[in-house]
Amino acid sequence: MTRYRDLAAAITLCGTAWAGTVAAPLERQVRPPLVIHSMYGGDLYKFYCASCHGYDGRGGGPVASKLKSEPPDLTRLALGNGGVFPRARVEAIIEGRSDPPLPVHGTREMPVWGPIFRGLDTNDAANRTRIGNLIEYLQSLQLKHTNAYAPH
Repeated sequence: MTRYRDLAAAITLCGTAWAGTVAAPLERQVRPPLVIHSMYGGDLYKFYCASCHGYDGRGGGPVASKLKSEPPDLTRLALGNGGVFPRARVEAIIEGRSDPPLPVHGTREMPVWGPIFRGLDTNDAANRTRIGNLIEYLQSLQLKHTNAYAPH
């Protein structure tokens, strides 16, 4: 039951962000797909995460102002971890396995994408690839951000 509630919340968040960016009349709008075909991390991020975390990963996406708490700046994850990207922790958060659990993760505020992906697509290998590519993309944002602060 929780999986379906999380799925509904994620679809609502994505749909809200998508609807706010489309100017076509309501009767002409085509609903966005629930699972995109691309496995590229940047595409996955833009489709599933950018509405809350912003298109550059620094927060302030189009849905962020509607949330109870501000989404974190995802470009600073390595900085908050001694300069090392916390890959295992990021994967646990996406999968809904973080310990301790994040208060806003897994609720209507922040869907747990691992179970949602599995609910939308039963291909486990594809879902592992989606999550892995999304994590790689988030890590690539860290490198750009942390290099700007590296000593010369």
